[in-house]
Amino acid sequence: MKSIKNIFAPIIFVVTVLFSCGTDSGSDSDNKQNQSTYEFWLSNPDSSALFQKQNTSQSISTTNPQIIEINETQTFQTIDGFGCALTGGSAKLIDQMSADAKNALLKELFAFDGNNIGMSYLRISIGASDLDDHVFSYNDLPAGQTDTAMAFFTIAQDRAYLIPVLKQILAINPTIKILGSPWSAPVWMKTNSNSIGGSLKLQYYAAYAKYFVKYIQEMKKEGIRIDAITIQNEPLYGGNNPSMVMQAADQALFIKNHLGPAFAANNIDTKIIIYDHNADRTDYPITVLNDPEAKKYVDGSAFHLYGGAINDLAKVHAAHPDKHLYFTEQWIGAPGNFSSDLRWHIKNLFIGGTLNWCRSVLEWNLASDPNQNPHTDGGCTQCLGAVTINGNAVTRNPAYYIIAHASKFIRPGSVRIGSTIPGSLMNVAFKNSDGKKVLLVLNDGQTAQAFKIKDGNKEIISVLNAGAVGTYVW
Repeated sequence: MKSIKNIFAPIIFVVTVLFSCGTDSGSDSDNKQNQSTYEFWLSNPDSSALFQKQNTSQSISTTNPQIIEINETQTFQTIDGFGCALTGGSAKLIDQMSADAKNALLKELFAFDGNNIGMSYLRISIGASDLDDHVFSYNDLPAGQTDTAMAFFTIAQDRAYLIPVLKQILAINPTIKILGSPWSAPVWMKTNSNSIGGSLKLQYYAAYAKYFVKYIQEMKKEGIRIDAITIQNEPLYGGNNPSMVMQAADQALFIKNHLGPAFAANNIDTKIIIYDHNADRTDYPITVLNDPEAKKYVDGSAFHLYGGAINDLAKVHAAHPDKHLYFTEQWIGAPGNFSSDLRWHIKNLFIGGTLNWCRSVLEWNLASDPNQNPHTDGGCTQCLGAVTINGNAVTRNPAYYIIAHASKFIRPGSVRIGSTIPGSLMNVAFKNSDGKKVLLVLNDGQTAQAFKIKDGNKEIISVLNAGAVGTYVW
């Protein structure tokens, strides 16, 4: 027989899937009668298809394809959502678009109506991140002054761009989950009195807990529910602007003696998520969770993947299986490389992350201008947004299509279910609350690959080119 490579070498992208009950033998009329409703969305590494819905009315004939078997009786974590970071800079670029252009873009990104990609999770910064146009906190004071009572706390700077954009997003998708993460405490609370680096002074732990409480309360007054917070973005790196270092023992102390009790006293049900840094230091979240007094307030741990391997996350799940995992940040460097970005991010984050118990996967960040602005002095200069905004013109970048492969169909409340991984066909499967199943597949090999998806007595036969990604829905 001919090799699969020889059979499919001329194909640029494949638009054919057969969904049948039983075997793939029989007459054309039998096959037509056996076809069920399903969808297949494809991205090819050469950009010949960019999250494009395929024609599924044709059939493929192949010998001995690889088989991906679905097992819905094998269940894992529930999914909270997929999306990206709405940085202050992203919000500014979006808010400055014309009303019609802004509404069209936000609907495209956040509406779940069959025509849009339906992002379901956002990460925002508590105060400035390095992708704001300047550094600020919600309690900035003249040098030498302090405010432990939070009398001067204000989210006024977020009212310029972030809050209006969030309100418009919530009008489109009222159930979207929002995670807040601080890059730094106010500088008067820090050991070095600087926005870059330093640590939180022990004498201000209680005041910083009040800072979180006030933030959640003030956002609630704006009609914005903060579903979860992380204690500190990248707590082991103090070189960003802004940034702050917080060791694991200090984070445990802050949670158990200050933040947890403050949330309880104020009837705040916002989730407390720890760590929020790279997979190479799983000892950090495990250390915090090994403290039972801190653990009782903690929902789970958050990760980035600038260090370590995605499979390392399983160590945290194994150590504390009662606590959740989240993937909260990964950047794509400008100008982007669609082929390599698609393969790496789908393999490691959207497949690898969810296979390793993550309930969310978020890209960094939503929007930038053609020069990767705005950012702080000392912030990221090459962080490519999911979209590039130039006035009212929008360019969709690799992260947009990567997110879409998950966010459009794998909805909040879906449950990861079992699937086999034959050879280079990396995949992960989910069952939505409406009963629909979704399979995300990456051909991580070097040649085109034919395969069969088996779900009970139902079958889908398909092909993916090397490096291609398919989302299958039935």
